[in-house]
Amino acid sequence: MTSKDTPRPRPLLYYGLAAASLLLGYLDLARGGETIAPVLLVLGYCVLVPLAILKG
Repeated sequence: MTSKDTPRPRPLLYYGLAAASLLLGYLDLARGGETIAPVLLVLGYCVLVPLAILKG
């Protein structure tokens, strides 16, 4: 079995963190959050999603 055949859990962790950040950001935005929601959405879209794509 080569290293390409083994599953890599690290990218899944980044995708999971990105999804959680986006979900929490949109939930906070829906309830009227003006401080935490933008921070979570920027963190998700600008940091975690690209990181997951680059590491995947």
